[in-house]
Amino acid sequence: MDCSAAAFLLFSWLAKVVGLLAALVVARGLLWLVNLLLVAPWFDPLRNLPGPDASAFKSHFSEVNDPDITPQIYHDWASNLFGKTFRYHGYGRHDYRLMSFDLRVLSHVLTSPVYEKPWQTRSYLGRLLGRGVFNMEGAEHKALRKLIGPAFTAQAVKGMTPIFFQKAEELADRWDALISANGSTTATLDVAHWISRTAFDIFGLAGFDYHFNALHDESEAVYSAYRRMFAISDKASPLRVLKQLYLPIVEKIWPDQDDKITQQCLKTIRDSGIGLLHAKRETCVAEKLDFHSEEKDILSLLIKSNLSNEPSNRLSDADLLDQLSSFLFAGSDSTALAITWCLHILSQYPEIQSRLRAEIISAPALDTATSSKRNSTSSVSSTSSVMQADTIDALPYLDAVFRETLRISPPVHGTVRVATTDDLIPISSPVVLRDGKIIGENEHIRIKKGSFVHIPLEGINMAEDIWGPDARQFNPDRWTSHPAGATPPSFPGLANIMSFSFGRASCPGYRFALLEAKIVIATLLPQFVFSPVEGIEIGKYNSVLTRPFVREKLASEGIQLPLRVSRYVD
Repeated sequence: MDCSAAAFLLFSWLAKVVGLLAALVVARGLLWLVNLLLVAPWFDPLRNLPGPDASAFKSHFSEVNDPDITPQIYHDWASNLFGKTFRYHGYGRHDYRLMSFDLRVLSHVLTSPVYEKPWQTRSYLGRLLGRGVFNMEGAEHKALRKLIGPAFTAQAVKGMTPIFFQKAEELADRWDALISANGSTTATLDVAHWISRTAFDIFGLAGFDYHFNALHDESEAVYSAYRRMFAISDKASPLRVLKQLYLPIVEKIWPDQDDKITQQCLKTIRDSGIGLLHAKRETCVAEKLDFHSEEKDILSLLIKSNLSNEPSNRLSDADLLDQLSSFLFAGSDSTALAITWCLHILSQYPEIQSRLRAEIISAPALDTATSSKRNSTSSVSSTSSVMQADTIDALPYLDAVFRETLRISPPVHGTVRVATTDDLIPISSPVVLRDGKIIGENEHIRIKKGSFVHIPLEGINMAEDIWGPDARQFNPDRWTSHPAGATPPSFPGLANIMSFSFGRASCPGYRFALLEAKIVIATLLPQFVFSPVEGIEIGKYNSVLTRPFVREKLASEGIQLPLRVSRYVD
């Protein structure tokens, strides 16, 4: 046999092998598709639950993820149509997902180790934040929670209050200067942007003892990197998110401009973080792990807690940096949004704004008239800041106003869990199945491994059976005089609302967020009056966090919340 004939036979054999392999791949793909679309849904125990119907590839994601419309949709589904526990469709009619407003169901899902954040959520957050506490599960998550605990105790947070005052006062000074430059007593300011800069500065100092100076200059490298990176994330299309989740290799081989910018930003953050971490560790070691030293920032406390562990249980430098990235995102962006939404709501309720201002001004031992005149050095070192923080924290109407803000406009709209094994979920409210059968109170519903459970945080915050018939209205007085039929005293969430979640994945920094927000609001309100800008309507945009935007201008102008800010004259 000559060489050409042998080559032909070899080529023919290879072609047959490749063809066979291709046929096997196609066959396996078809079997997977048939199972996904037809077989698995037929045996899914969620199939017979009540819920909205859909065509073959109809999704209910817009209904459950759009904070502009979900309050009404949740009310219709849970109160009028399907009861407290039902299913909806994810990526199509075949994709059954559980949703519940039954607190017993939610308590089971959020406290049981059976349910974890989906790998998609952890991968998306991990791409930007690394292996932080907010996207870890299992033993790693438990160990991280224990490690970071000392950084967020009530005592640790109180030690950071001078920084809260300092930056709140700097913000007030900047706004006062902008109003003067406007040549009047009023200026229109993008409150969302300014509060974000303030929160970033606060967490820079409280978290790392690092000066971003974002209130005065937004050019600092790490601050700019974070802002650019999350601006890209906020505007990401669903197609881009799917590419990042399911085809991450594309980003590495053929990165587009946004991919390149994100990688540059991550490198800037990482390089700066390593230098800061090494310097802090040297300081902590020199202090011989003295937890009562002057070093009160979260990074120092985290390093000390880490060094106190057995060597085998200590976090690596990379893991420590990932915790800081997670804290910076959660500690600055989410708190900034909570304050922003509070000022927005106060602008819409001038009577509530005036009442709250009067409480703050008349508070005993709270020197609001002169607090903004303190220079930054005395503000940070002043022990009186802790006393003033205690006074602010105890103001009943301020507490009610901010909790009501978190209830109506939580920074996190909802969250998702996935069942890691088949499970029985206890219910406290009966479920009427599609075939007419009833799963009674104190019985169970079945869920299979891999099924998603949607936790409607905002929906629970506005549930009428918990908060009363005016649940979708802003009413701070409900915190001191609950409407008839409301049951919030027994509600399981942190701060008695779902905004901080509860259970294994509850927010570890909720004390930090509450006190920072109260101090910023208590500093601003005695000096400024907030009112809406005429002709502008604010909407809510859900992108990991719930952000404000001017309607019809999201694509062109992005996230913003303009308000009229005027000097307060007694």
